[in-house]
Amino acid sequence: MTSPIDTEGGGASAAVDGEPGPPAKSGTAGLEGRSPGRLMWMRFRRDRTGVVSAFVVGFFFLVGLLAPLIAKVYGKDPYTVYADERPELFDSAGVPIRPNGGIGGEFWFGLEPGNGYDVLTKLVYGIRTSLMISFAVTAAVVLTGILLGVAAGYLGGRTDFLIGRVIDFLLAFPAQLFFIASMPVVVSLFVSPRDETPTYVRVVALILVQWFLGWMSLARILRGTSLALREREFIEAARVSGASSWRIIRKEILPNVVTPLLVQSTYLLPSFVTAEAGLSYLGVGIVEPTPDWGQMFSKASTELVMQNDITYMFFPGVSMIVFIVAFNLLGDSVRDAFDPKTAR
Repeated sequence: MTSPIDTEGGGASAAVDGEPGPPAKSGTAGLEGRSPGRLMWMRFRRDRTGVVSAFVVGFFFLVGLLAPLIAKVYGKDPYTVYADERPELFDSAGVPIRPNGGIGGEFWFGLEPGNGYDVLTKLVYGIRTSLMISFAVTAAVVLTGILLGVAAGYLGGRTDFLIGRVIDFLLAFPAQLFFIASMPVVVSLFVSPRDETPTYVRVVALILVQWFLGWMSLARILRGTSLALREREFIEAARVSGASSWRIIRKEILPNVVTPLLVQSTYLLPSFVTAEAGLSYLGVGIVEPTPDWGQMFSKASTELVMQNDITYMFFPGVSMIVFIVAFNLLGDSVRDAFDPKTAR
């Protein structure tokens, strides 16, 4: 015999044959609130391409950070001129006697024709140099884009007009030609042309030159986003409540531009990696003996290397292709995780 259902306390329990039954679950008992960040993370974890790409990108950054430790464990460094230290390994032209640059148990990636640098440690330190410079440029570009883009979009009026005209003017510059032409000029601001240029000066010049013409696209995106946000009801409510412009930008605008900011940042960094490598390849970036990705491409294109060790190009070429592809795929996955309506 079944007794009436007891609904006290919002729950429900049933008695069957005089025995009280377990309370029935409320319709909302199992629901759990999830923040946008957690939902984004859950969508990203389901994207296998994005997860694999994140691991690949993380591996490259880990290699760059641990470059000194890797070299110590490996027992070699990228600065030893083995053509002088171990002349028996090279012929009279400075080419390793063993095939494929002398790849073997002692030198895993072989030796560089000419000076005889160890290729493995040079590649590892080259990744470190390129990623360090590109990360610094990306950070500077992001900060500048936030400052000028959000200010132009939210404040509008004269501020928007002036920043917009500066962006239009800088976008008219041919970026690659400007990089090549301006690098010697920027370097000469720090060092006399008669003196040898220290590596840190070249690094600072690379960061400044790429930053100068690298922030405009991000600023325009953030300007458009801020322009749309300032007309929303919650921004108007903050104004009416007496909040200052700085507080509205900091508390209301910035949290809502995180999505385009993060997505664009994942596209900017690999583009700066290739730009920095291109400048070093052309001889206006990092030069020997400092290892660099682009410098390795420049060395691989010389007649001595191309005729005697074609495998030398393989290691920097494959590593850069893998890194760029992985970072671009990571950017696509991050975009999809923030906006699941976006279709690839």
